[in-house]
Amino acid sequence: MFKAEIIFPPDYPNNPPKLKFVSPIWHPNIYPDGTVCISILHPPGVDKMNEMESADERWRPILSIEAVFISVISMLSSPNLSSPANMDAAVQFHKDPHGYKKKVRAIVEKSLESL
Repeated sequence: MFKAEIIFPPDYPNNPPKLKFVSPIWHPNIYPDGTVCISILHPPGVDKMNEMESADERWRPILSIEAVFISVISMLSSPNLSSPANMDAAVQFHKDPHGYKKKVRAIVEKSLESL
């Protein structure tokens, strides 16, 4: 279990919330400061700097917080290595899967101890 905070902008639901883990976490799609980087949390519309990501993958006001959590849970088990937020975690996930799993397991155990 990991503690996280979700911050809703004043213009929610027109713009996405921000999701940040406050518990330490090691994952290719989570910045070292705990900020989650997934398409569903990116502002609506097309990003001309990232043509690999369609507008349908980004935030839309019709999406629910439940959809955000489902996306995060999916991301935790299936990282997107083509767009890492934590390059060190992505490299370890790719080159040393055993070491990656060992490090994640240790972080999870420490997180459970702090409950």
